[in-house]
Amino acid sequence: MPAKKSTDLLSAGGLIKLVTHAMMGAALGLAFSLALILCNPAVASLLGHGGSQAAAVFALTLVTTFAIGATLTGVVFILVEDKQS
Repeated sequence: MPAKKSTDLLSAGGLIKLVTHAMMGAALGLAFSLALILCNPAVASLLGHGGSQAAAVFALTLVTTFAIGATLTGVVFILVEDKQS
């Protein structure tokens, strides 16, 4: 009976993979929020009337949402890759 190997998620390599996924999500969220602000006049108008911090809060919300989603997707990818090998 082969010894059960630990999941790759708990190792240093797994943590690096998760951080990489989170950074990719944050970068995509920032790019999406800036593109949405620049390309959609309705969003730019709403943020203009929202005060000085409205654009920062809008961008930070999208960055956080994308980063969490990418991290959870990374967890699924790592677990499936671990199960296949």
